[in-house]
Amino acid sequence: MSAAAAELLALGISHKTAPVELRERLALTELQAQRFTQELTEPEVVQEAVVISTCNRTEFYVVAADAVQAESELLGRLARRTGIRPTELAGMVYSPRNCDAARHLYRVTSGLESMIVGEAEVQGQVKRAYEAALAAGTTGPLTNRLFTAALQTGKRVRTETEIGASRLSVSTVAVELARNAVGELPRRDVVIIGAGETAELTAQALADQGVTTIFVANRHAQRALSLAERFNGRVVSLDELPERLEQADIVVASTSSPHPIVGVEELELVMRARAGRPLVLIDIAVPRDVEAACGDLDGVTLYDIDDLQAVVARNLSVREAERDRATAIVEEEIVRFARWMGQLDVRPTIAALREHGAAIVDTVLAENAGRWESASPRDVARIDAIARAVMQRLLHEPTIRLKGLPEQGGSGHGRLQIVRELFGLEGAPDGEAVPAPPGEVHEIAERRGRSAGT
Repeated sequence: MSAAAAELLALGISHKTAPVELRERLALTELQAQRFTQELTEPEVVQEAVVISTCNRTEFYVVAADAVQAESELLGRLARRTGIRPTELAGMVYSPRNCDAARHLYRVTSGLESMIVGEAEVQGQVKRAYEAALAAGTTGPLTNRLFTAALQTGKRVRTETEIGASRLSVSTVAVELARNAVGELPRRDVVIIGAGETAELTAQALADQGVTTIFVANRHAQRALSLAERFNGRVVSLDELPERLEQADIVVASTSSPHPIVGVEELELVMRARAGRPLVLIDIAVPRDVEAACGDLDGVTLYDIDDLQAVVARNLSVREAERDRATAIVEEEIVRFARWMGQLDVRPTIAALREHGAAIVDTVLAENAGRWESASPRDVARIDAIARAVMQRLLHEPTIRLKGLPEQGGSGHGRLQIVRELFGLEGAPDGEAVPAPPGEVHEIAERRGRSAGT
């Protein structure tokens, strides 16, 4: 695939387009994401791929020669993986392309697309997703430039604005939700299920509220032990979890398990042993750690990631005031990316134009070689130089104008295409075109492609 043919496509689902019960079906662990990108880039439809999967979004950033075909491939794979019909899936995904796709990633990395505007965790999540794709060997020139620039943009937004000043995060909001449910926290018995970054941030937020009784349940003993030691807590195995649930006031679940950790039948037995004492469960994992039916049990109050939005709405006044400043920074950085991406088309076209001119000079000189047999080698060299000088001067102004096309935004691509057509620079195809995949998935992607921005 030549650089001029490359298109950037983002396809994703988030808390803005789908509820948690659908998001969890598309969520990928780090290992699953690595395998998915490797499988995705095996056929020649997709050349580069990076996957971001968090509690609020799963997004695919891919580079392909044919964005419509790439989108149909992605939709088909996701439909098969989740068991969701392509028509249903297409209704809740978004698929911006090229600079619109880059703008979306910049906004995600800057926290502008987060449930909690400006939250800092997403910067690390994007970085880890990119590093995982690097390790898997599925990135390339375009995605490398895209993610490096997006991370720089996120850093600039947090440095130059106050969008993250109040240090809100999913973890701090979860703790506020717990306080609203049970009152003051210092004397409460809290169990954290998980030992990852979110669990650590939750433990810190609880400690900031004066909580000293923290139990950590996790499959990874060393990580759990390290977390418990930091916050003067204890570690229990998952086998001991039912016993700890009998004593707990609050349970915060945040593992990366693909299956529920707390089931309704198990919790029903726990609630009987609690003799009517209420239990608050806050599940901030996607996929969910607590079966949804647990919320129907007497004495159980269950919150999932989507329930945090009500609390979030009361805490965004400062961040909303900084949104415009952050957005302006994103737009400044997108202009830079657009110029760079525009050069992906311009440079090969300029090179092709000059090769085309040189080929014409060679042809004309060869056709007329017999007309100056009496000319000296020095005269022939002068003729050659004059012919090439005419070609260079003729192409000088078009070259200057072509180099300026990336500055002109969306109109530049159309003008570039006209130049390639006028000078016959498209070239013959390397082989027969691969037919577009038939069926429902491709039709959806093609319709979406016609309405997508550039």
